[in-house]
Amino acid sequence: MAQTSEVNRQIVLAERPKGQPDHDTLKMQATDVPVPGEGEMLVRTVYLSLDPYMRGRMNDAKSYAEPVSIGEVMTAQVVGQVVTSNLEGYEVGDFVLSGSGWQDYAVSDGSMVMNLGKNPENPSWALGILGMPGYTAYAGLLKIGEPKPGETVVVAAAAGPVGATVGQIAKLKGCKVVGIAGGADKCAHVVENLGFDACIDHRSDDLAKELREACPNGIDVYFENVGGKVLYAVLPLLNPFARVPVCGVVAWYNLPGLPEGRDMGPSIMGTVLRMKVKMQGFIIYDSFPASLYKEFSRDMNAWLQDGSVKYKEHVVEGLENAPAAFNQLLVGGNFGKMVVKVSQ
Repeated sequence: MAQTSEVNRQIVLAERPKGQPDHDTLKMQATDVPVPGEGEMLVRTVYLSLDPYMRGRMNDAKSYAEPVSIGEVMTAQVVGQVVTSNLEGYEVGDFVLSGSGWQDYAVSDGSMVMNLGKNPENPSWALGILGMPGYTAYAGLLKIGEPKPGETVVVAAAAGPVGATVGQIAKLKGCKVVGIAGGADKCAHVVENLGFDACIDHRSDDLAKELREACPNGIDVYFENVGGKVLYAVLPLLNPFARVPVCGVVAWYNLPGLPEGRDMGPSIMGTVLRMKVKMQGFIIYDSFPASLYKEFSRDMNAWLQDGSVKYKEHVVEGLENAPAAFNQLLVGGNFGKMVVKVSQ
C-alpha cells in the first residue's frame, strides 16, 4: 500500500476552553509523516471517532485519565490501515483499531491496538456498536442497571450510539423502554426503527409531565447520559431500589462553573436516600472484568446478525471538519454514532 501524502495533518489542543470549545481551542498543524522503526508500524487514519468524553480531556482537572497537554494531538480512537510494518502480526493493508488521535498518520508499536484484518465488513463499527460505545451500553445496563422483565427503563440521549443500544438491549431483556431524545425526527427513529415503547423530546416545555405519563408505574432503571433538566424530570419518578448507571452528563460538560438556578443537590441526594437508589458512575475500561468484553462481542455480533439490534452512523467527511463536528456532538447535533471519515 503506497503512502498517500508526505504531510501529516494533526489537530492539537491549542488552549483549554472556557465553556464550549471555539476556534482557538483546536488547531490544525502539518508535520512530516513519521517513519516507523524496528518493531513498529505506520498507520494511516481512515475513520476517527468523536465522543463526548473528549470534552473532559480538554480540562486540566482531576479525572479518570490524564488531560491532553497543550500542543498535544487530541486524543481519540481511530480505525486505520497499516501503510508499512516492521511489526510481527501486522501486515500492510490490515485494518487496526488504535488510539492514534486526531491526525492522518501515527507510528505504533502495537500497544493497545486490535488487528481487524484485511477486509472487515464495516470497519467503522469498531468505533461504535462493536467498540467502546456498544460495550459501554452493554456493561452499564446489564451489570449496573440489572434490568428485569416487566421493569421500566428510561434512556437519556436515546438516539445516540450508547442510548440507542441500551434501549434495544433492554427490550431484548423484556423491559418497557422509554427514550428521551432531541427533536421529532430522533424520537420517531427511536420508536419506529429501534423499537422503544415511547420517546420524549427533551426540548418539550412539558418534559416532566410527558415523561410521567409515559412511565405510569415509575422508573426502575435510568441510564444517565445527559444530566441537567432530563435528570431533574426523572428524579421524582424513580421507584424504590431503582438503579442509575451514570455514563455521562453531557449537558454540563461545557459549563465554566456550577449550573445556574436553584441547588438541586438536596433533591438528588434526598431521592437517592429515600428511594434507596443505586447510582453508580463507571468508566468502561476499568469498571468491569476483562472477560465481560468477550460476552459482549459474542452477544452483540449475534444480535446484529439476526436484526435484534440496529445501528446508525453519522459520518462527517474530512479531518478539517472534526472540530466543528465535535461541537455539534456536544449539543446533540449528531444523529447516531459520529465518526469522521479522514481518508479512503
